Amino acid sequence: MPLTAFDTLNVINKANVHVGQLNTLFKAHKSKINTDCIRETSNGITITTGSVAAPSDLTIIEQYFKGLDDVESNNISPRLPQSKSFLKILGIPYTDPSSASPINSMQIKSILTKLTMLKDITLASPPRVIRASKNSDMAVIWVDIWDSQNSTKAKTIINRSFNYGKHIATIRGTSMNPGVPQCCNCWK
Repeated sequence: MPLTAFDTLNVINKANVHVGQLNTLFKAHKSKINTDCIRETSNGITITTGSVAAPSDLTIIEQYFKGLDDVESNNISPRLPQSKSFLKILGIPYTDPSSASPINSMQIKSILTKLTMLKDITLASPPRVIRASKNSDMAVIWVDIWDSQNSTKAKTIINRSFNYGKHIATIRGTSMNPGVPQCCNCWK
């Protein structure tokens, strides 16, 4: 859960109190989860539970931390760990027609954010643009997205196409990039 450095320090200093109070709230709401520990991460805190939290459990956590006097941040958004799905986009020219220079990651990101079929998709890293082959005028765009462990979001867009100028680009699934952290809470 992202918090400011000040808020994170306040929560960690009273972690044992927060664990007990969260467990009391979960029990009062007849939840089946139990908080094990709270620890600091590079982008906030991680709350470890004995089982997967339901959306109602995330609401309890959010309301609890928003109600604390020593947490000033309004940027409290508990979320479950996520996995990455890996995609590639084919059919986009390597050279940008408007500038005659190679297309770059920022241009691709701008294109992707405008597509309605990708409105619920969050990029896990900037897109990577690679020329398809030494003599090719086409690019392969490698895109990593945050997804569930069973790749629900990726499955909805794999093999879908969109227009890029006069070109038709197609989104394909691809295999994992080795050596990359797989949890959005660990990545930042």
